[in-house]
Amino acid sequence: TLRMRVPSLLVLLFCFRGSAGPSPHFLQQPEDLVVLLGEEARLPCALGAYWGLVQWTKSGLALGGQRDLPGWSRYWISGNAANGQHDLHIRPVELEDEASYECQATQAGLRSRPAQLHVLVPPEAPQVLGGPSVSLVAGVPANLTCRSHGDARPTPELLWFRDGVRLDGTTFHQTLLKEGTPGSVESTLTLTPFSHDDGATLVCRARSQALPAGRDTAITLSLQYPPEVTLSASPHTVQEGEKVIFLCQATAQPPVTGYRWAKGGSPVLGARGPRLEVVADASFLTEPVSCEVSNAVGSANRSTALDVLFGPILQAKPEPVSVDLGEDASFSCAWRGNPLPRVTWTRRGGAQVLGSGATLRLPSVEPEDAGDYVCRAEPGLSGLGGGAAEARLTVNAPPVVTALHSAPAFLRGPARLQCLVFASPAPDAVVWSWDEGFLEAGSQGRFLVETFPAPESRGGLGPGLISVLHISGTQESDFSRSFNCSARNRLGEGGARASLGRRDLLPTVRIVAGVAAATTTLLMVITGVALCCWRHGKASASFSEQKNPMRIPRSSDGSSSRGPEEEETGSREDRGPIVHTDHSDLVLEEEGTLETKDPTNGYYKVRGVSVSLSLGEAPGGGLFLPPPSPLGPPGTPTFYDFNPHLGMVSPGRLYRARAGYLTTPHPRAFTSYIKPTSFGPPDLAPGTPPFPYAAFPIPSHPRLQTHV
Repeated sequence: TLRMRVPSLLVLLFCFRGSAGPSPHFLQQPEDLVVLLGEEARLPCALGAYWGLVQWTKSGLALGGQRDLPGWSRYWISGNAANGQHDLHIRPVELEDEASYECQATQAGLRSRPAQLHVLVPPEAPQVLGGPSVSLVAGVPANLTCRSHGDARPTPELLWFRDGVRLDGTTFHQTLLKEGTPGSVESTLTLTPFSHDDGATLVCRARSQALPAGRDTAITLSLQYPPEVTLSASPHTVQEGEKVIFLCQATAQPPVTGYRWAKGGSPVLGARGPRLEVVADASFLTEPVSCEVSNAVGSANRSTALDVLFGPILQAKPEPVSVDLGEDASFSCAWRGNPLPRVTWTRRGGAQVLGSGATLRLPSVEPEDAGDYVCRAEPGLSGLGGGAAEARLTVNAPPVVTALHSAPAFLRGPARLQCLVFASPAPDAVVWSWDEGFLEAGSQGRFLVETFPAPESRGGLGPGLISVLHISGTQESDFSRSFNCSARNRLGEGGARASLGRRDLLPTVRIVAGVAAATTTLLMVITGVALCCWRHGKASASFSEQKNPMRIPRSSDGSSSRGPEEEETGSREDRGPIVHTDHSDLVLEEEGTLETKDPTNGYYKVRGVSVSLSLGEAPGGGLFLPPPSPLGPPGTPTFYDFNPHLGMVSPGRLYRARAGYLTTPHPRAFTSYIKPTSFGPPDLAPGTPPFPYAAFPIPSHPRLQTHV
């Protein structure tokens, strides 16, 4: 019954007090609190109109009503209790202090709202794997790992920085413990370092709510990288033939182990070290010099080409071109030089510039366009190089035929007609034709055709040919008809007419007959005078001592005239004078005995008469007759035509005996003709006009002398 009364009394008391003044209430209630591990936590609690017992609970567990909270060494209640101040303090805060706390006015039946205490654990300084100096290879992608250990609350964020700038490209990974609580966390930074990153400092920062500023761990990058090469040339622009020095500089980690030099991809033998000295030529413009530097990590190569100034050099000659009439033609040539040479086109022997550049085009060529074309490059700034190259343009056209001059011929004698043929392509045939027939090659009756290559060709018209028509035993009709020389090729036909000139034999016969008559008369006079002088010499001893019979050198068959001693001892019948020649059967002999008588009756006391018969003029005297002439026909007298070589006087003026002496006869005589046995190619002597008919040589004549 007592227990039932106590609650009733309390209700009555509450009602009495309520009616008497204000009821107990919270002036301040605790709030959720976040505190760092090891620091002090304070949860405020203030009551009004309450002077009873106040206690704190931790997750529903009462901590006690005493203010020093025995059993909880790090816990206590502070504040003025009379004023209703009952604050809970925890120092130092530990992880186990993280709970829900309430402030309760036990006697008044009041409970504060729960306040959650959160204990934050700041992260520890992170660890970078491989630090504090991380060795990397330049150019090779690498991963840097930053790891945070401990029971940091909340889980820290790992960040990467370089020079205060946050780096991107990271990945985050968290490892959970078996109990489900966070364990270690890692952050991986992926980067591709370069040589300039050597010695750089990177920072890994662990940051959380417990430590907003975070904690940093710094590392230094130590890079191994292949050589970085710088190649220079001094001077870079040079004249051909000047000296150039190449310098190869390199930075590398680890240090450089070797140098290798090359030019145009080919090793430079004997080149060692970072310096190379050369003499520049044109090849250095297109074949760069390279320097390769090596170390334990790798190698690097740099190259440079010189700016070499040189004169034009011919790279590709123009090729000969052969085109048909009316088609287009083009020539090409290539010159190289630095600076680029100016190329011009001209025609050989001409100064007019037909074009410039590497190609010359000739539209719709004509026969007159055939010839040699010159590709010319002017010398460079140094005055060196340059030159010209030429190629021939051949215009394929119908043959061009020209009749050559032919010497006149004698009736029934040999004759020769010639024609000159130029053709491209070469003629299929060269044909001689006349009234009753034609002949391409070989012989036919009195006709024979021979063909010879011309000694030179006419520019661009193709090779030349000389076709010769031989005629043996000319007839009257040969001098009145025309002979046609024609040639043909695939493009057409060309031809030329030739006629045979005639040479008259009558003037030559008259001259030779007159000379023979004069010679006979002269020999008779000489014989008579000689006999008279011989007989007269018998009467006078002085005259006989001076006698001198006529002496004429004999032919080369070994015969000779008798000397004075032989005449002194020989018989008188054998002392008559005899005249011998190499080309004549003329013989003068004494056929009778003449009376020895002085034709001057002793007035002039003639001791001897000297007569010079000049049939030809040759050193040393003697009778010389000209070589056989090809002008006379077979079976005709052996005459020689002197008209082209001298002004002939009339036969009556050749010689005459006057007052005991003889005048000198005309300095030409006669000869014989020998028919040639074969025909040869035309005679074309150097320096003569193109393809002249060969002129017969003018013979020289030795002199025949006689003495009386």
